[in-house]
Amino acid sequence: MAINNTKLPDKEVVLKVSKNVERVLDELNRILVGRPELHKLVVTGILSRGHILLEGLPGVGKTALIKTLGELFGLKFSRVQFTPDLMPGDILGSHILQQSEDGSRQMIFQPGPIFTNIMLADEINRASPKTQSALLEAMQERSVTLMGKTRKLPEPFFVLASQNPIELEGTYALPEAQLDRFLFKLEVKSANVDTMKTIITSRRRGEPPKANFQFSEEELKNVFDVMDEIYLPDAVADYIARLVCATSPSDSSMKEVKEYVQYGASPRAAIAISESARGIALIEGRPSVGFEDVKKVFVPALNHRVLLNYKARFESLTSEILLNKILATIKETEFN
Repeated sequence: MAINNTKLPDKEVVLKVSKNVERVLDELNRILVGRPELHKLVVTGILSRGHILLEGLPGVGKTALIKTLGELFGLKFSRVQFTPDLMPGDILGSHILQQSEDGSRQMIFQPGPIFTNIMLADEINRASPKTQSALLEAMQERSVTLMGKTRKLPEPFFVLASQNPIELEGTYALPEAQLDRFLFKLEVKSANVDTMKTIITSRRRGEPPKANFQFSEEELKNVFDVMDEIYLPDAVADYIARLVCATSPSDSSMKEVKEYVQYGASPRAAIAISESARGIALIEGRPSVGFEDVKKVFVPALNHRVLLNYKARFESLTSEILLNKILATIKETEFN
């Protein structure tokens, strides 16, 4: 858990860690070409120890991105292909009756693929709501409870999920309670012409090159330790609070919010913004969070947390459009 310290961390230490993180970004940009801004936000999510939902059409590189991240950070990785017939036990694990050498029988717990550092929930919205809900405790408490016993998951633990757009057949929309547990929801768009040309001329059979380095366990721990020391000034914290409150129809003074928003963002959203803004500051080698850091993460942290009403959908108003209007309206300080 991050701590808002009363003093700035050592700038040289922050710069050293920032350079290590830049190596991860450089490798991602080399291995998976054409999406530097997406890669920066995904790495920010990892630094913030948050879960990430990637949405895009099949074949745009969502799974490749997640697998490459696990390799670069040196974390234990597992992949679960979500399908309509997948059951909660296929993810969490189950108890199996085993017979010992003396003939006695006992129930032995067989851990599921969720007992890992990075779990790729591939096409998460193809599983039934019952199976999706199996992740709720794991994503929030970092633990799994089965047959009355709670087991802690490894540290760190991330769910990096891919999702096909809801308009495709055979999908189940994620409930708001689960969406709220994702730090970011990021759109993975189709490649442009230049990127497409690079892929087909340098990636035979679509296979990306191997990573040239991997974080050690000690290096990764150091990154998280320094991340916890990044300072959040009171003025920036106040800005985050006002932005989040501006998404609520009962608190906002904006006409669009009162007219189109059914439910605004929760306190968990404010925490998500503050933590991910710290991640941006660390990547850029700064010991404290600035207003610009907040602006960079505001939309990806809230675009799945602000629920619009039927009128907004009828008028083709998206959460992203509305959030950008809020960002343009709310001043950095109340005295601007």
